[in-house]
Amino acid sequence: MMTSSYEVGIGPLGSITRDSQFELLFQCRYSATAVEALVVEVNTVPPPPPVAAPGPIRVELRLANGQCVTKGCAEGDEAYTSYYGEDEYPVTKVLREPVYVEVRILERTDPNLVLMLGHCWATSAPSPLSVPQWDLLVDGCPYQDDRYLTALVPEIGSSGLQFPTHYKRFVVKMFTFVDPSSLAPLQETIYIHCSTAVCHPASGSCEQSCARKRRAIAGKRSQETVVSSRGVLFTM
Repeated sequence: MMTSSYEVGIGPLGSITRDSQFELLFQCRYSATAVEALVVEVNTVPPPPPVAAPGPIRVELRLANGQCVTKGCAEGDEAYTSYYGEDEYPVTKVLREPVYVEVRILERTDPNLVLMLGHCWATSAPSPLSVPQWDLLVDGCPYQDDRYLTALVPEIGSSGLQFPTHYKRFVVKMFTFVDPSSLAPLQETIYIHCSTAVCHPASGSCEQSCARKRRAIAGKRSQETVVSSRGVLFTM
């Protein structure tokens, strides 16, 4: 019998160990007149698979600053290779220039978590409750009354991300709010906000399909929150 011992740490209010226990029973049979060699190789135990962890889930909205080098890269991963730093805000954009938005779950390794987007909108002030507002996504789908529809970035799973279901990406064509009386363009900073939820597919579907009119049974959702971007400034 081969066994491995483990170390126990004893504290004033409890005891712990970080070692696993192992026990192996083996039997060898050989002729009494023979000499046999036995080679044993002990390998390290692979790390355990990711597991669900309790506690609050952090979600972040950030803007990518990737440069388009090929036609149509707004719908691919090229634009999401780097992101604006805090010292680069407010970001300046001209009208109709793409704004690459990414929402992601932070510090989680559970592959079963699926990030869901609900309502995404823009304001001219940092508060998501301020007015004026302009819808970008409604129920996770492009706002249909916008002449320049928000573009959802498909196939994030092919981008090489370790947990692609922890991400949502979309592209907005830069705009500016106008004065409600004169309808004159206002050279103001805009802020992007999204309501998010984390879906658990064990109890149903976590798929968000904008093509289908009928929705599948929704999976269990939790950790609903609103995330916001830093400012994006319209420039002439």
